[in-house]
Amino acid sequence: MNTHDFETFRDVLHGVHDFYERQPSAFAVDVWWQALRPFDLKAVTRAFSLHTVNPDTGQFMPKPADIVRMISGGAADNAMQAWSKVDKALRSVGVYESIVFDDPLIHRALEDMGGWIMLGMKSETDWPFVAKEFETRYRGYAMRQECGDYLRVMLGLNEAQNQRNGYESRSPLLFGDPVRCRAVLNGGTEQGSVKVQRLGRPELTLLEGGKYA
Repeated sequence: MNTHDFETFRDVLHGVHDFYERQPSAFAVDVWWQALRPFDLKAVTRAFSLHTVNPDTGQFMPKPADIVRMISGGAADNAMQAWSKVDKALRSVGVYESIVFDDPLIHRALEDMGGWIMLGMKSETDWPFVAKEFETRYRGYAMRQECGDYLRVMLGLNEAQNQRNGYESRSPLLFGDPVRCRAVLNGGTEQGSVKVQRLGRPELTLLEGGKYA
């Protein structure tokens, strides 16, 4: 959340306290805000709602740790489901085909791990550790509601070789919900999260005091 979300967050927090017949102090509001600020407002609001209907703990006023646990648990479940999709795609499609998933966070996590082709170089012995790394990265992005720029297509070996040799590439495979896959494709970039730009010679000359003139 950011500072623009504070008033809405405060209203939600007061509503929760009213539900439990409590009244938060200014200090308590600040503690709640600092604890939950790393998370998205929608995720926080949903976690409060889920807590109130939890048959085990819903009768008690939640503490910040309860809401953080609720949000983290949801992110962990999503991360496991996302990895299951990646694992299935690798085993059924392989890394020769370029692929587009229906979740941009999958693209972001895979890019951080070296890309689609690198994933295919892992052995079965490596696989549990690869799964753990993916889920950790995915969960981190999901909890922060952070995606940023991501690769629009996870490049496969065939397309990589075609690009290198100047041949025309085939269309990527859509893995998952086709509508969401197309949204991921349209929302991504060619460079992904890493931007590479060559410094212009005039600027370089200026910075280096004429060294590259």
